[in-house]
Amino acid sequence: MAPTPYERPRSVRNATASNDFKAALTAGDRSLIGLWIASGDPYVASIAGSAGFDWLLIDAEHGPNDLRSILGQLMALQASASALVVRPPTGEPWILKQLLDVGAQNLLVPMVDTPDQAKQLVRAVRYPPRGIRGMGAAIARASDFGRDDGYAVRADENVCLLVQAESRTALANVRHIAEVEGVDGVFIGPADLAADLGRPVASDEVQRVIEAGIASILAAGKPAGILTFDATLNQRYLDLGATFVAVGADVTEYATALDALAARYGLRPAGGPRGTSY
Repeated sequence: MAPTPYERPRSVRNATASNDFKAALTAGDRSLIGLWIASGDPYVASIAGSAGFDWLLIDAEHGPNDLRSILGQLMALQASASALVVRPPTGEPWILKQLLDVGAQNLLVPMVDTPDQAKQLVRAVRYPPRGIRGMGAAIARASDFGRDDGYAVRADENVCLLVQAESRTALANVRHIAEVEGVDGVFIGPADLAADLGRPVASDEVQRVIEAGIASILAAGKPAGILTFDATLNQRYLDLGATFVAVGADVTEYATALDALAARYGLRPAGGPRGTSY
């Protein structure tokens, strides 16, 4: 009798399995604490992957990342319990398509100022007839290289689209942006917002705009997110109901730790004291 072939799973990690991060955002019953990954390096990213954060954001807007380095970090972090979010440098459909094809499920798109921009992004991350995403995942990591033959049917519902509001125009439109069907959350960018307002992030004027923005996002029934390196401000935003809050970045934490170690032995950083715009 011929031996019965071993029936193994189609994929170690089914790319279209339910998106737990998106589900947690939608439920809104707990805070999700995140960390920015700006090093552009899979080895460094893997250290953060075991730190216990709810989510990690691979930054290609200001971090030194391209498609291949993002792919390397997604692969290095595949076993991490932290949800993975990718921020592209722009919201152009071609780059969103590539990121989804290499396996990103959660996207944070910067510089979204209007509801029309948000609607275009929703179409960019959905397959026809609901959107314009190209049908190429059969040869991509997202579908386990075609082994998940139902990927295209289920992909849309498991993509989490987060948009970033970081200007006066965006904050004036933020409730309408949040109300766009298919936008899963709105993330306020305090540094660019403060620059647009011509005031420091910690100023009363900027904080009033941020707090009003969080309230508007929540009133639209969507989760609100933000990034700062200030523990007091982070707690304030959590108290106001922000759901997904990033509290630091790998490169700044590394620099801070090295500076502290050097200072312990009477040494000073070559560049002098460090500041931050967040």
